Amino acid sequence: MREFEPGAPLGAVQSGKYKVGVLYEDNHLLVVVKPPNLPVQADASGDTDLLTLMKGYIGEKYHKPGAVYLGLCHRLDRPVGGAMVLARTSKAAARLSAAFAGHGVQKTYLAVVRGAAPDQMELCDYLLKDGRSGMVKVVEASAPGAKQARLVSENLARREGLSLQKVRLMTGRSHQIRVQHANAGFPLWGDARYGQGRPGEQIALWAARLEFEHPTRKTPMRFVSLPPESGAWAVFRDEIKGDEC
Repeated sequence: MREFEPGAPLGAVQSGKYKVGVLYEDNHLLVVVKPPNLPVQADASGDTDLLTLMKGYIGEKYHKPGAVYLGLCHRLDRPVGGAMVLARTSKAAARLSAAFAGHGVQKTYLAVVRGAAPDQMELCDYLLKDGRSGMVKVVEASAPGAKQARLVSENLARREGLSLQKVRLMTGRSHQIRVQHANAGFPLWGDARYGQGRPGEQIALWAARLEFEHPTRKTPMRFVSLPPESGAWAVFRDEIKGDEC
């Protein structure tokens, strides 16, 4: 397995207040660290987005004329930061998208929740997204359009009325980690939608690890990205540095 642990990124792309770290790149892949509050792709806000920034990076670095191809294989909510993989070829995009859809990618998150969370929680709920508001809620399994959501949340530390959690997803539903933890009585710190986050608080949810098979070389790959030492993360600085994600 090729492992890419926390450390200095290969490079970075700066646009205004956003700085995107580049963890790895080859002819088929581009692995980056998305900063919080940067949308993954262009939306109605018209704000700068990750996909556009990284297309510009590839085009400039490799002197590519015209449109640059980058395939989006998964997403992170706008306020969430952490590791993401983009595909530089259509072949890689198709294979990575299939891997994400077929649970061939292991995704691990770090989260800070309010309250004293138990040592381990295995959460299984049915979620339904409101197409108009974008809000997701827990519903009965029989509700039309409901989708099963499963995750395991392991406690790493408890301090100052907060708990540091390592979260492993078994499904990839919209807002899943946020909604399921809130429903279990442990809302994420800083979550304005589902956890009564206060103005100025940055949601404490971070995509800390990605594990997948290289789409063409078939070698196992593991990428680790740690959250910033600010906000709720500062409470657990030592545990985050010492954990292997």
